[in-house]
Amino acid sequence: MKKIIVASCLALALALPAGAIAKPHPDNADKRAAKAECKTLRGNTDATREGFRTQFRSFSACVRKTAVEEAQEEQTAHSNAAKECKAERTANPETFATTYGTNGNKRNAFGKCVSTKAKAKEQAADEQDAEEAAEFKNAAKECDAERTADSAKFADKYGTNENNRNAFGKCVSSKASDGVGETQAA
Repeated sequence: MKKIIVASCLALALALPAGAIAKPHPDNADKRAAKAECKTLRGNTDATREGFRTQFRSFSACVRKTAVEEAQEEQTAHSNAAKECKAERTANPETFATTYGTNGNKRNAFGKCVSTKAKAKEQAADEQDAEEAAEFKNAAKECDAERTADSAKFADKYGTNENNRNAFGKCVSSKASDGVGETQAA
């Protein structure tokens, strides 16, 4: 009996796709996009660079984290696009084939549909990333201005550890997550 249970568990483990267990592996395009996004986040002012260091510690740490996020966004976009295309094809196969099919027999419709929808979803995710980067930079600038005005009051307001040295990072993360930095230009 134990052999049957062990064998069935082993068969189940082998049947799971490798992608269901592991994190997505970023390709070169994901790494290039991550570098560009990290450069944007880092900015070129002292305030934005300090805010960047409080969040990521180093440029390479930012690239590693962001590249995995890019790969995950790509994988999610493709998966969601495939589900939407299946539903659309099931609802009306003839219209689906004529809308998306480009060759003589329209058999490439599903692939074209998934490709089109996945690209649109990736584009929307990239635009969202750009907005978040702008909010982060603006938050860092606002926190720097607030700290410059009264550093003791700033440290008391945002600091959470015993010496309040984490005040700048806490300020940036709170303002960036609230979307307060949207009003200023990047």
